[in-house]
Amino acid sequence: MNAYRDQYAQLFNRNVVLIAISADADTALASWARDSEFPFLFASDHDLTVAKQYGALAGRAGLTNRNLFVVGPDGKIAYRAVPFREIDPIAYAELGAAIAKLMPDSAGGGN
Repeated sequence: MNAYRDQYAQLFNRNVVLIAISADADTALASWARDSEFPFLFASDHDLTVAKQYGALAGRAGLTNRNLFVVGPDGKIAYRAVPFREIDPIAYAELGAAIAKLMPDSAGGGN
């Protein structure tokens, strides 16, 4: 999550909403987000409903993979990284490119 925070301005803009979803309790997520100064939203999936819908379960009960989905303005998945390679800098370049493709003026950078 620190990599997202540190690259947030380069990857995301006012037209993009980043929501990190975790099976952790909402109180733990809120504390973590506040203490680490994350500029994005967190959501708790304590019953793993979202994890099941997006195929993020790692096989054993309660464990999830770190997957990443970019949902376009039409509500459809425009990009997926399953699993997301959060320690690989190339993964962030790929994510940035996927987001840029969805922006109406991605070439001009006018967002």
